[in-house]
Amino acid sequence: MKDWYMRWNRKASTLLWWVVIVAIIASLPLAYERILTESSAKRVEFVFDYRDILDISEYKSNPAQFVDEELDAMKSAGVHSMAVYESTLDELELAQRLDLYTTREITVLDPAQANPAEKNTYVLFKGEEIAGVLQPMIEQSLREQGVGTQPWSFNDRPGLIIELPIEEATMKPLDPDPIALQQLQDKGFGIVARLSNRSTPFVKDAMDRKLSQYKEAGASTVIFEGESVPGFTGKADNVELEQMAELLQQHEMTIAAIELLRAPQRGFNTLAKELRYDVVRLHSLSEAEADRLVGNITEQEQADRIQVLADRFVLAVKDRNIRMVFLNARPSRNVERGVITDPLEPIRETLRGEDGALKRIVNEGYALGSARSFTIFNSAWQMYLKWIVVAGSVALIALTAGHFIPSLRLLSFVGGGLFSAGLFVLSSNWLYKILALGVGICAPTLGMILAIRAIRKKRAATYTGSALGLTINLFIRSLAVSLIGVAFIVGMLNNIIYSLLIDQFRGISLFSLAPIVLIGIYLLFFSEDLKFSEIVTRVKKVLSSSISVLWIVLAAGAGAVVYYYLSRTGNEGQASNFEKLFRAVLENTLGVRPRFKEFLIGHPLFILGAYLAIKYRPAGLYIFILGIFAQISVVNTFTHLHTPIYISSIRVGYGVLFGVIIGLIFIAIWELLARSWKKWGSPLLKS
Repeated sequence: MKDWYMRWNRKASTLLWWVVIVAIIASLPLAYERILTESSAKRVEFVFDYRDILDISEYKSNPAQFVDEELDAMKSAGVHSMAVYESTLDELELAQRLDLYTTREITVLDPAQANPAEKNTYVLFKGEEIAGVLQPMIEQSLREQGVGTQPWSFNDRPGLIIELPIEEATMKPLDPDPIALQQLQDKGFGIVARLSNRSTPFVKDAMDRKLSQYKEAGASTVIFEGESVPGFTGKADNVELEQMAELLQQHEMTIAAIELLRAPQRGFNTLAKELRYDVVRLHSLSEAEADRLVGNITEQEQADRIQVLADRFVLAVKDRNIRMVFLNARPSRNVERGVITDPLEPIRETLRGEDGALKRIVNEGYALGSARSFTIFNSAWQMYLKWIVVAGSVALIALTAGHFIPSLRLLSFVGGGLFSAGLFVLSSNWLYKILALGVGICAPTLGMILAIRAIRKKRAATYTGSALGLTINLFIRSLAVSLIGVAFIVGMLNNIIYSLLIDQFRGISLFSLAPIVLIGIYLLFFSEDLKFSEIVTRVKKVLSSSISVLWIVLAAGAGAVVYYYLSRTGNEGQASNFEKLFRAVLENTLGVRPRFKEFLIGHPLFILGAYLAIKYRPAGLYIFILGIFAQISVVNTFTHLHTPIYISSIRVGYGVLFGVIIGLIFIAIWELLARSWKKWGSPLLKS
C-alpha cells in the first residue's frame, strides 16, 4: 500500500500541474463575465444635500433668495441631483414654510388659546396655499406615528397644534416636502430619496406613499439615513424588511451602498439580496471634510485642497466602481474674521474646469447623469467552471505543500478536495473565500520556491550562460505563477457582492505575512534537498545557537520592516504626506498608479538578488527573497475586488515595467561598483 501511494505521489506533481492549467482556462470566462458586469454601468451622478443648503441659508439675510441662487449655481457647476430627505418640522421652518412655537411662547402671544399645563407644539403656516399643501401631509404623517393634532389659527393665519413637546415634535419624520420637490424639478435637478428608519412602527402604506411621491418627482435611487434601513427591527422574522424590499421593487428603486462606513447599515445586505443587487456604490464628501476648504487658509492652500478633492472623486469613480458622489456642506463660524462661512463655492470648484472632476471623469469614458446599477452577467455554466477552479486551487495548494513535505503532495490534494466538498455543502461562499486566501498565500510562495530551486540547480551545475537572461526568465516565471493565484481568486470571487463591497476578500494580514514566513523557512531548511534527519538537525542547530547583540539588532530591524509593511497593507494603511504627493503625481501622469512596494522595492530586489546569486554568491538569495513583497502585492492588487480588472491589470503592468527597469539599473550600478573595486579598491588593500 505504501509503495502504491509513493508511486502515485511521485506522479502527482505532473497531474496536479495539468489540473492547474485546466483550471486557468476555466477561470477566463468567469473573469470575462465580471468584466462585462463592470463595464455595464458608465453613468456617474453627483448629488448635493438639499437640506445642507437650507441649513446654510439660515445664516443669510435673505434665505429664500440665497437658496434660489445657490440652486442655480449648483446646476451650472454640474451637480445633477439633489438629495431630499423625509421632511421634519425644523426643515419646513428653515424652508420658510411655517413657524414653530412652544406653549410658553403662545401663552404670551395668545393666552386665550394656550393651556400652560400642557407642553404642545404650535405651527403657523405662512399662507393659505402652503397650509393647503402641508397641513394634510403633516397630520397624516403624525397620525401614523400615534401623535395627535388639532387645527388652530392666529391673526388669520392657519395653524396646527401638535400634542408633543417641540423637542420631540421636530424629530418626527414626515413625508418629503412637496413644495421643495417641485422647486427642484423646476430647476432641472434629478431627485434622490433619503429615507430613515425613524418612523415607528413601520407602516407599509405610509412608506408606499413616500416612495410614490419620490417616484412622481423623478427619483430612481434611495440613500438610507442612519444606522439601519427602513423596516429593520432586529427580529429573526423581519416581516417589515420584506415589505420594504417589496415596495422598492414595485417602485423600481435602486439603493445606494455608502462606502467607508464604520459599520454596514443594518438590514442593507438583506434588502440588496432581495433586490437582486440593484445597488450603486456611493462615495461621500462629509461636512467635516468640506470644512477644510474654508477657514483661515491661504488661497494657495485652498486651491491645493480643491485639487486633492477633485483627484479623489476621479479616483473613486475610476478605481472603486463608484457611480454616485454625495456632497455635503455646513455653515461654520470664523471667529478670527468675524463671519459665517460655507464651502459651497469651493465644492463647486472641485467639479468644474479643465482640472475639475467632471471633465476628467468624462475623459475617462464615463457619462454624467442618473446612476444605474450594474447589469449582472452570471451564466448558468459559471457553477461548473467554478468547481474546476476549486480543483485547480486545491492542486496549487498541494503543489506548494509538496515542496516542504514531498510525501504529502497527493494526500493534501485528496484531503483538500474532500474538505472543499464538505464546506460547499455548508456554504459555497465561504469555500470560495477560504480557497482564495489559500491560493493567495501559495501562488507567490510557489513562484519564489521554483525560482530558488532553479538558482540552486544552476549553481550546482556551474552555470555558464547569461546570468541576466536567466534572471529575467526566472522573474517572468515567478510572476506567471503569482498570476495563477490571481486567475483563481478572480474566478471564484466574481460574484457582484464583491464588486459592490457587500462582501470582500478576507484575511489580508495573514495573506500579507504568511508567504514571507514560508519563504524564509523554505530557504533556511528545505531549499537544499536535505533529508528529514538533516532538516531536524539544522532546526535544532538554529534553535540552540547563541544569540548575539548583532542578532538582536537584525531581528529588531526585520521586525520594524515587517511592522511597517503590515501597517501599509489593506484599507487602513497610512501614507506620509510626501508619499501622497508622489502618488498623486503618478496617478495624474500615468492614469493608474503602480504600487511602490512592487516597482521600487520588490521587483528590483528580485532581479538584483537573483542576478547576484547566479553570477556571484548564493548569499544573493537573501536579497532575492525580498522580491516576495512584490509577488504578494501583485496578487493583493486583484483582491481589491471592487476595483475593475482592467485597472488592476494596468497597475500591475506598470509595476512590472518600471520594476524591471529599476532592477536593471541596480545591476548596472552593482557591476560598476564591482569593477571599480577590482580596479582601485583591491590593489589599495594589498598595498
